[in-house]
Amino acid sequence: MSENPAENPAPAQPEAAPAQDAAPAADAAPELAEPTSAEPTSAEPAPKEPSAELLALGRLRTEVGKAVVGQDSVVTGLVIALLCNGHVLLEGVPGVAKTLLVRTLAQSLGLDFARIQFTPDLMPGDVTGSLVYDARTAAFSFREGPVFTNLLLADEINRTPPKTQSALLEAMEERQVTVDGEPRALPQPFLVIATQNPIEYEGTYPLPEAQLDRFMLKIPVALPDRVAEAEVLRRHAEGFNPRDLAAAGVTTVASAKDLAAGREALSTVEVSDDIVRYIVDICRATREAPSVAVGVSPRGATALLATSRAWAWLRSRDFVSPDDVKALAAWTLSHRIQLRPEAQLEGVTADTVLASVLASVPVPR
Repeated sequence: MSENPAENPAPAQPEAAPAQDAAPAADAAPELAEPTSAEPTSAEPAPKEPSAELLALGRLRTEVGKAVVGQDSVVTGLVIALLCNGHVLLEGVPGVAKTLLVRTLAQSLGLDFARIQFTPDLMPGDVTGSLVYDARTAAFSFREGPVFTNLLLADEINRTPPKTQSALLEAMEERQVTVDGEPRALPQPFLVIATQNPIEYEGTYPLPEAQLDRFMLKIPVALPDRVAEAEVLRRHAEGFNPRDLAAAGVTTVASAKDLAAGREALSTVEVSDDIVRYIVDICRATREAPSVAVGVSPRGATALLATSRAWAWLRSRDFVSPDDVKALAAWTLSHRIQLRPEAQLEGVTADTVLASVLASVPVPR
């Protein structure tokens, strides 16, 4: 069985998480498994009894799988981001079901969903909304933009100018937009899921470091393997319609209340001083790497702490282990590492730097 959890098929009856999971690689993708109250072995601490909200969120992968094949690990990342009140940058080529995945997740959670296709002529008001003159009342009224939703898919965010990209910054950080000097709160929960094409850069506007740092996770969306792709074609041959999720059997299996309860439960997951120092050492090591121009900031360190905590909770554990930190390090930190130009010419990537860091930083025992 592979050490990468994303490559392992979901067991029918998953076992309780051991105290130390198998150490994943730097690019490992954690897999969301349904929690269980199975009896531990003698070498394992007794797992927590799964709460109602944990059981509900654990069913999301199965529900999304009714419409999307082979993207279980991406569902995990989106659930972690929702629990941590963060945002996600999805990077993948067109045609790997990114829009369908987010729309299916929204329906499985009973949340509102909106999509914006970012283009070079998109204006900030097209995102946030604007004041519209009402001739009947002879007054201006505010018309909400698509940002007033729960799950916002910002498709090809790097195809729009920085002025429009920046319109999302206040919404992402403050959970509000300001129009004509008046702040307007966004619905809760609120999650921005932005996408960008990793291979086509003509006519794009690279995201600045300050905006990249606002995304809690950057998740690669890979092409499906041969078996998964065959399953996609089989479903379409049998009449699957991606625009009719109800016909695919997708139902609401969790809610915003489950997410809120899960966020409250994260505070009960213990983070030892050794784990705190381990996260700090990892982030400081990225700043000291010779091929790195800008390493991970303290904001990145707090993001890694939060995502590791959420992953431990999803695994029915009440403490964070070093393997939790390793499992989320690539998704949480890689987009926060800016390389020196000469290192890029030599083929160095943020992932290779992070893998070297994880291999060199002592792991607490």
